[in-house]
Amino acid sequence: MRNLASMARESRTRAGSASSLAGDSSKAERDALIPTGYSADRLVVLDKPFCRLLHLVPAAAGGPPLLIVSPLSAHRLGLLHDLIAALIPHHDVYVIEWRNARDVPVAEGPFGLDENIAYIVEILQALGPETHVLALSQSPVPAIAAAALMAEADDPAQPLSLTLISGFIDPRVNPRRFDLLVSGTPMSVFSRTVTDRVPAGFGGEGRYIYPARVQRGALLAYLARHIAQRGELYAKLLFDDGVDPLGHPFFVSYLDLIDLPGEIYVDTMERVLQHCELPRGRMIWRGRPVRPAAITRTALMTIEGECDDVSAVGQTYAAHALCPNVPTIRRAYHRQTGVGHFGTFHGSAWRRTIAPRITGFVRAFAAHR
Repeated sequence: MRNLASMARESRTRAGSASSLAGDSSKAERDALIPTGYSADRLVVLDKPFCRLLHLVPAAAGGPPLLIVSPLSAHRLGLLHDLIAALIPHHDVYVIEWRNARDVPVAEGPFGLDENIAYIVEILQALGPETHVLALSQSPVPAIAAAALMAEADDPAQPLSLTLISGFIDPRVNPRRFDLLVSGTPMSVFSRTVTDRVPAGFGGEGRYIYPARVQRGALLAYLARHIAQRGELYAKLLFDDGVDPLGHPFFVSYLDLIDLPGEIYVDTMERVLQHCELPRGRMIWRGRPVRPAAITRTALMTIEGECDDVSAVGQTYAAHALCPNVPTIRRAYHRQTGVGHFGTFHGSAWRRTIAPRITGFVRAFAAHR
């Protein structure tokens, strides 16, 4: 396969191009894939059964290539509008857009944590050896696992840097209400009560899923708790501090959801949150142990929100202990005061403080400085 980064760079010279590198698609279709408002062309550079890899080709020369591993949290890319808007002026941005599982035929097989990791490895290998990675919320665990596997194999495409935001690297640290609920509930209860099958009339008829309607109910309950406790979401309800609150209201994106593959939901609950396989050194990927200690060349940055009640302070920072062979000079940590989970990638604190730190970190370890 030709290097996707070089193909995308060539595409900038084809003004007005309406073709995807993975097949033709109309401008309207491409524009619908991600939030509008960016000074960039939107190209689908890789088309997989469960995701598309989008390249936001900057109007001007871009900075270091940055892969955003969007979380499999059921949210569409609209929730990352602030995150992408702050990064695109400074980076050559690629972003993974996960497909709605209800539209993926059963013949494409299951999609759990192992497949999630495999997709990240494949995308990094396609993008080439100068890529940086940013992962948030659900995606730091599969992202660091992919980096570890690539490091152990001495893969030349292992990322130059890995930025992890508000992730569940070690849920045993400073456990919150959600962590305690998950750890104390048999997995069979979750599987029986919240998963379902895609009904007739959709491309994924019969596929095992975690339905958007169930996740929407959970998010509304979480919002109600924040309103009662005057938490972060209550503040965003009173004042949407996003970069474009009229064009991209936070709460529209907050409740704009897709169905998830049932396997990734079960694996996240069981392997990541209940069994804590990664920090316990028990994670196995297709017969291979996942050893973050193998990471030596990839710079590591972790970011947490002081008031995060989803991924508590310390849970993402735990990645540093799992990667003891990353030199101190290639590490960074930032705890953002006054924000919760969503404030680490949306809102004024994200744009003014966190995003510039990420850009500085990535540029410090870019291949060509």
